[in-house]
Amino acid sequence: MKNLTLPLSKEQISALRAGDCVLLSGTIFTARDCAHRRIFALLDEGKPLPFALRDAFIYYAGPCPAPAGKASGSCGPTTSARMNAFAPRLLDLGLGGMIGKGEMSEEVKEAIVRNGCVYFAAIGGAGASYGNAVKRSECVAFPDLLSEAVYRFEVENFPLVVAIDAAGRSIYDRK
Repeated sequence: MKNLTLPLSKEQISALRAGDCVLLSGTIFTARDCAHRRIFALLDEGKPLPFALRDAFIYYAGPCPAPAGKASGSCGPTTSARMNAFAPRLLDLGLGGMIGKGEMSEEVKEAIVRNGCVYFAAIGGAGASYGNAVKRSECVAFPDLLSEAVYRFEVENFPLVVAIDAAGRSIYDRK
């Protein structure tokens, strides 16, 4: 198990291998497909984004409302393939990587390699555990989207698996 704190350097990312288990701490942003469409609209209009893309990590998730005394409710991963159309452009613009569930397209894998990034897999069905790893949460964009808004999370010991590493190796390859 590797303990990693964001932001990650390119050297740290290049040292990761598909299948490595990590505990991630630091700042991540949530965004699902509705938020991605709005982010793309801002990019297309040349408007500023609600958070800096450079070295940021997007968690494909929509958190449930926080119960009393907690920063977040349950917050399990969304199927990452839903973001296949968005990920390459964001990676090319400096995104450090993504966190989600399941396979991503060959185009996403190529963008990960091209940019020296990483895709982490979160465990489906472990939303309550992920919610407990969130220490602070703030809505930073699109509050009208409710749970699909963009949230800035401060996470501690967020358990993940390297799904696609910077060399393009994938835990989903069936070769």
